[in-house]
Amino acid sequence: MGAHSRKCDWCGSGTPIVRDMEPINSDYQYWCEECARALVIKGDPIETYRELDGEPIYGRLLDEHCTLKRFYSFARA
Repeated sequence: MGAHSRKCDWCGSGTPIVRDMEPINSDYQYWCEECARALVIKGDPIETYRELDGEPIYGRLLDEHCTLKRFYSFARA
């Protein structure tokens, strides 16, 4: 199943924009924009991630809401 046909693992309804490449719990790997924003604002952002839409939506969320960017990395295929 491709990421485009998946739903957010947290809310179950949003279209995923980002995948956690090193999830603590493998049941929560795909995150929609709203749930990913909540993670970032809460201070628990995804550290190793892959953007799914080709646009840096999650990267922009990190830029807008995080000050410690050195720990985050974009996973390459």
